[in-house]
Amino acid sequence: MLATPADTVPEGDDWLHEVKWDGMRVLAHVSGSSVRLTSRTERDISVAFPELIAADAGLQGYDDLLLDGEVVILADGVPSFAALAERFNVSDPAMAARLAAATPATFLVFDVLQAMNRPTLTMPLRQRRQLLEGLELGTRFVQVPPTFTDGAQLAEATAAKHLEGVVSKRAGSPYRPGRRSPDWRKIVHRRTDSFVVCGWLPERDNDLVLGSVYLATPTPEGPLLFRGRVGSGLAGTRGATLLSQLRELRSADSPFEEDPPGEPGRGAIRWVRPELVADVEFLGISDGGQLRQPSWRGIRHDLRPQDLIATEVPGSG
Repeated sequence: MLATPADTVPEGDDWLHEVKWDGMRVLAHVSGSSVRLTSRTERDISVAFPELIAADAGLQGYDDLLLDGEVVILADGVPSFAALAERFNVSDPAMAARLAAATPATFLVFDVLQAMNRPTLTMPLRQRRQLLEGLELGTRFVQVPPTFTDGAQLAEATAAKHLEGVVSKRAGSPYRPGRRSPDWRKIVHRRTDSFVVCGWLPERDNDLVLGSVYLATPTPEGPLLFRGRVGSGLAGTRGATLLSQLRELRSADSPFEEDPPGEPGRGAIRWVRPELVADVEFLGISDGGQLRQPSWRGIRHDLRPQDLIATEVPGSG
């Protein structure tokens, strides 16, 4: 279940509010001593986070438990998305163990979808939270963050602490897998969002080095909306790793119906299949719909392009 973007925190007793953490969504499947972690794209990522499936993490010992939450890497109490993005795609157990020792992750659990062979999806959120809190999860590696009834106050506090924002959830709502619902709403303090990567350009003087990538937003009607290019944050190994991924997705055709305005011709741009989703920070959006001063943050391995199609929230502006 995904949250719909909104401009303001909803008011009223029917809402529960949580801190919006700067991490990646993960499902934890627990059966006795077995713990399996999967991303939203249904990829098994257990090997990438050995500290979360170890005996002392606090997840083992439950019977047929399915938990929804967010994996974060905290630096001075604030999540570091850059550090997490580097770990999310690790497949070598030895490397994963070294990274876990250096920068351990935390699984912040906010929902329970199944317990003791009983699906809980149709239960209202308030009851699911009571069930979750009754599990008494609470270690260095697995935690259940609290909910709050005063969303406006939480928004002020998270802004002061330089946290990403607030997620507000209707207390009586069921869990709708795979759906972006207005029953969950997210309010962010800084302009960060996810976009589809659809092309790239090399550096001006070196065809072997990534210079910038093209970004777009998918729409319900099908065409992609051009959002401009981002080059900031792509230097060094980060750009080199991304470039190898882009080359595997190369395409002879542009994903746009028309040439992006003010950009080089189609022959100069290296198009790719629009399959990768990236997080980007930016100052705003121009009148032409392009990002202002964007900066690359990392690939979102937990999102697919279809997850970016927005759902309008009444009264959100």
